[in-house]
Amino acid sequence: MDRTELSERVILGLSAAAVAGAVAALATGCGGGGSTRQSSPERTVTAVRQTPQPACAAGSLRPVGSARTAWAAVVTRATTAFAAPGRTPIARFGLRNVNGVATVFGILGEEVDAACRVRWLHVALPLRPNGRTGWVRAADVERAPVHTRITIDLSERSVRLYRNGRLVLSSRAAIGSSATPTPLGRYYVNQRLRPADPGGPFGPGAVGISAFSPVLTGWAQGGPIAIHGTNEPWSIGHAVSNGCVRLPNAILRRVFRLALAGTPVLIRG
Repeated sequence: MDRTELSERVILGLSAAAVAGAVAALATGCGGGGSTRQSSPERTVTAVRQTPQPACAAGSLRPVGSARTAWAAVVTRATTAFAAPGRTPIARFGLRNVNGVATVFGILGEEVDAACRVRWLHVALPLRPNGRTGWVRAADVERAPVHTRITIDLSERSVRLYRNGRLVLSSRAAIGSSATPTPLGRYYVNQRLRPADPGGPFGPGAVGISAFSPVLTGWAQGGPIAIHGTNEPWSIGHAVSNGCVRLPNAILRRVFRLALAGTPVLIRG
């Protein structure tokens, strides 16, 4: 994935505005018995006050994203993922991964300083064990919104893709066999690859996700999992793969086009 493929420019800061309205109270008095003079209406206006914004607590963690929008972090300079901000290095990441594709993380949260500036990002990592997370410096990545989500239901053998919270695609799929199961968990799209032979076992494309086979640990690159096409259309709807998720080639082309890197992927039983 090239950074120009991201759907929107990165948001580099946060802003907030407090809106207050004026409240007016009218008091009207009537004259006493026998008086021919009435008192003039009096108007009292409550002053408009700007509600002060609370200062951030240094080191506080804020969640990121919603049901409609997730956030991706594209590495713009070599970075290290830590188990905690600045502590216990996990792995070093360059601008591109082993396949020559831009390195991308799925953002889970952010840590801010006392001035509410984002210093560290809590991210999902494309590493074993599945579901591994870490912390990277916000200055080392570019952030961008992602408006798609994918849900894979193994019991239904189905794939659903949502855009802006709305279902836009649903398809039957082939899943891992009992000996080489598709791993459950929460992941994200970390790369999109076009095979040299679109008529081969991966079809016209593969949408790689940050998951690995729980059993094929000796495979190239650790046995990564992908959503891809197939040259065996009869397999759709069956549990026959080595852990990857196969789609009909026409459906895969749509998923490939819509599911930008950073797209959250939920695999459930």
